[in-house]
Amino acid sequence: YDAVYAAWDAGLMNGVGNGMFEPESSMTRAMLVTVLYRIAGEPSVKGTAPFRDVEKNSWYTNAVIWAYQNNVTNGVSATEFAPEENVTREQMVAFFARYAKLAGVDTTAKGDLKAFADASSVSAYAVPAMTWAVEAGLIKGVGENKLDPTGNSTRGQVATVIVRYATLVQH
Repeated sequence: YDAVYAAWDAGLMNGVGNGMFEPESSMTRAMLVTVLYRIAGEPSVKGTAPFRDVEKNSWYTNAVIWAYQNNVTNGVSATEFAPEENVTREQMVAFFARYAKLAGVDTTAKGDLKAFADASSVSAYAVPAMTWAVEAGLIKGVGENKLDPTGNSTRGQVATVIVRYATLVQH
């Protein structure tokens, strides 16, 4: 509750309508880049992103352009962002790590993920980000000592990571 309230109160996450936040609902890729864009202060953007599935005037267009231009995301391919797809836990930490690096945070991973039973299922691209996120205290794993890297990130989990990022990483 505290993390959800803090993310909402700071204007970083909105509800889903009808006075609902839905913390157990999945977070989409568009929602997450929009949150990171808000954390960055919604800087003005110019140009476009190369993603055919991002419409010119959608609620997340500027966030996707910003995220692409600042290497927070490369999309799921050279021409697709997949804005409505659920963001996986490993995608979430990759986005956060890239944002943190952009913000001047040292995201160098110094350890490993051996303590987690499913460490070997983390995609190669996400291993450094996941390792950093665990070391920084952003990710603590889910039940049974697992990271669940390909599982969907819930809105509540993202709110929790936002609060942990703000308190553990930002100065």
